[in-house]
Amino acid sequence: MFTGIIETLGQVESLQSEAGNLHLTIKSAISEELKIDQSVAHNGVCLTVVELKPDCHTVTAITETLNKTNLGHLKLGDLINLERCMPMNGRLDGHIVQGHVDQTATCIAVTEQNGSWIYSFKYDTTLGNITVEKGSICVNGISLTVFDSKIDGFSVAIIPYTYEHTNLKQVNAGDIVNLEFDIIGKYVARLIQHS
Repeated sequence: MFTGIIETLGQVESLQSEAGNLHLTIKSAISEELKIDQSVAHNGVCLTVVELKPDCHTVTAITETLNKTNLGHLKLGDLINLERCMPMNGRLDGHIVQGHVDQTATCIAVTEQNGSWIYSFKYDTTLGNITVEKGSICVNGISLTVFDSKIDGFSVAIIPYTYEHTNLKQVNAGDIVNLEFDIIGKYVARLIQHS
């Protein structure tokens, strides 16, 4: 389980395709502390560490993951949000995040507002996901609060700290981001759907 509080940024050092899978090698400040088989969220996608090198770690994304996330859009040098699993005695500073991306969204606008930023996103509604005003949403692994919730989109406000310490600073209109919708909201929606 994750919290959506980004621990550090990594940089894509290598992208290697193999039989429909994509091996991603990431250079980061936490790579030396990782272990083989450890779960780490990469842009909100829970992936298993399969190889370690000095200052780098490698994870593998399978075809289904590539189809449902923005990992297949990554290029060499891109920044990627990283978060290790929450320790059982840790604080839940963000919200409950599973590391299971539900779908992607397209950034439709980025607006600077007196030292903060408003990001607006649009997503496909056919998968049945929803947001609610002041509810939680995970964008590229970042726990954020929704406002201007619509049937097919929403906005989030980004403070300078989040802007500087996540890869949102490289997200522009037209770019694809990963979304994980609030797990409690997903269960409630499922119960209503089947009642």
